[in-house]
Amino acid sequence: MPLVEDMSKKLARVALIALTMTAAAAEAQPITAVPQHDVAPSVQQAVATQVATLEKQIQGRLGVAFRLVETGESGAVAGAERFPMASTYKVAIAGTLLSLVDKGQMRLDRMVPVTQNDVDQTGEVGDRLIHPGISLSVANLMELMLTQSNNTATDKMLALAGGPAAVTAWLRANGITELQVDRSVNDLLNDFYSVPAGSPFMKTMLARGLSDAELEKSAYSANAAFEKDPRDTAAPAAMVDLLGKLLASPLLKPESRDFLRGVMERCETGRARIKGILPAGTTVAHKTGTIGGTINDVGMITLPGNRGHLLIAVYTKSSSLPAAQRERAIAEISRSLFDYFATR
Repeated sequence: MPLVEDMSKKLARVALIALTMTAAAAEAQPITAVPQHDVAPSVQQAVATQVATLEKQIQGRLGVAFRLVETGESGAVAGAERFPMASTYKVAIAGTLLSLVDKGQMRLDRMVPVTQNDVDQTGEVGDRLIHPGISLSVANLMELMLTQSNNTATDKMLALAGGPAAVTAWLRANGITELQVDRSVNDLLNDFYSVPAGSPFMKTMLARGLSDAELEKSAYSANAAFEKDPRDTAAPAAMVDLLGKLLASPLLKPESRDFLRGVMERCETGRARIKGILPAGTTVAHKTGTIGGTINDVGMITLPGNRGHLLIAVYTKSSSLPAAQRERAIAEISRSLFDYFATR
């Protein structure tokens, strides 16, 4: 029963991480960004041609934006067009919270109660933790939100960040204009599945008693009305800007930037997307998103041989083909960009 990200899968564990620097984050090397400029016209044309081909294959719309951090080379196809973010909007929530940490207004080791009401809204936080009395640190909730796309963790993090309006205000204050956060996961899913506003989504859906086939069809089928809604949407170019500010700029303190990068490098979802056909062992810090006709992946690829860091956002919409076909499209455009920047 998929939600924004794998609704049917109960989490097998609660991630336990150190509240100081993890080994992966501690080893993260500083990234030096330079002002962006257009990639060579031949590369832009090649990307546009590939996107057009892939759109025919998925029978939907595809948008991509990319930037090589160390040279500033940038490009996009449908880069200014709005796409439903689905769970990729969790990157903005993480950025807002970490900015509060940097200001001393939030702590990663703050313990946050997770109540049965939270679980009724947007799902499990652990398949063996069935009794009242769960509390998780902000760090562990962020780990669950970004590595497993847990929706209960996300709504707890969104509330701690001040709610959707506060996240969007943070984005605007940092120059991100074509990306907005408007709803909790619970409210977003209620809208997508036509659940009455204010209802606990998970509890309501379970009560409907729908078959797996019915749930699968609605979860992965394009929804024109949902896609026309401007709420919780982003332009691919805006997402790349956000990734650059969070992972490769002084916007966050080094400790917070490395923490976020380390968490995103541990992402467990969407392994067939950006990472799908990259060379084995390639480091990718990323976040996926899935709902209806939308399958997305956004992140930063570490290129081999000190060739730099490639920011990339690939969004799809309006396709009802099997998820594997849409994921393959993301993998192919990601591999093409990887090959160009890694081998030239």
